[in-house]
Amino acid sequence: QPEAVADYDLLNSDGSAVKLSELFGGARDLLVVHNMGQGCSYCTMWADGFVGSLPHLEDRAAFVVVTPDTPEVQTAFAASRNWPFRMVSGAESDFIKAMGYEGDDGYWPGISAFHLNDDGSIVRTGNDVFGPGDDYCAPWRMFDLLQGGAGDWDPKYQYA
Repeated sequence: QPEAVADYDLLNSDGSAVKLSELFGGARDLLVVHNMGQGCSYCTMWADGFVGSLPHLEDRAAFVVVTPDTPEVQTAFAASRNWPFRMVSGAESDFIKAMGYEGDDGYWPGISAFHLNDDGSIVRTGNDVFGPGDDYCAPWRMFDLLQGGAGDWDPKYQYA
């Protein structure tokens, strides 16, 4: 069942305001990845994985990553990772909390799918959480094939 969603205000990488409806560009569908920001090596690994999938994803829907980081922090971190996808900040918005990815204990990662209706209204058509071993990050499934799976392995920001 589609869930009606307000046209939330977010922040572009330059700090200017952008509405959720503007993130669709010319598309009718939008995928928003809820990323915990620069402090999460797991979220970084998921975002790194979206780089190769981006052309495929954007052929079907608009694609945006939202974090609670300020635009300045977010932009610097994205540049350090060479991420080509659009990012917006939810630092001054209720969007992340309203979508269920912020609570009293902090933030958690996931994805929301949105549709822009003919009348300009927005509905969320699906959502899911991210976690170690999920289908949204290919290395986890590959590790499952190894003796002992991922074991005690954790993602890192840099590898030797």
